[in-house]
Amino acid sequence: MSNPAPSYWCLHESPVGWIALLGSERGLCRLSLQPEPQDSLAGLGEEALLAEENPHAFVDVLAALDDYFAGDALALRRIKVDLSGASPFFSAAWQACCSIPPGETRSYQWLADAAGSPKASRAAGQAMARNPLPLVIPCHRVVGSNGSLHGYGGGGVGVKARLLELERQQQSLL
Repeated sequence: MSNPAPSYWCLHESPVGWIALLGSERGLCRLSLQPEPQDSLAGLGEEALLAEENPHAFVDVLAALDDYFAGDALALRRIKVDLSGASPFFSAAWQACCSIPPGETRSYQWLADAAGSPKASRAAGQAMARNPLPLVIPCHRVVGSNGSLHGYGGGGVGVKARLLELERQQQSLL
């Protein structure tokens, strides 16, 4: 059995809360967005306990996050991610979610359809609930069939609403 890849973490303050990052040489593995730094770090999970703090390992990720919050809604697409171990449906749902244009929303049913499983809207909801990379996989753009905002693990429904508004403002400037 091979040794696990060395992993790193860092903490970064953003306009919508504290972002904790966990990654390896393969890419970003987890992002936690919470109002308080300690909650954001806790959101990385037990895997972070084995990681070392290394903000330098995230220079490109932090630059993309800063660019996103400064108005470049497409900056997050530059982030290299490591989603190894994800189920085929979750991977398809996350990929479909990434196709939603900034500032726009789609329903869980749309997401299930786009992931190739039209009868799996609840599973699409689970894929968003278990999204390890909120913001990068923009699950804040997925809403209920009536357009209502549902839970958001990246800091709650209020943060979800703020992110959508930020993206809509960015789009109106283009």
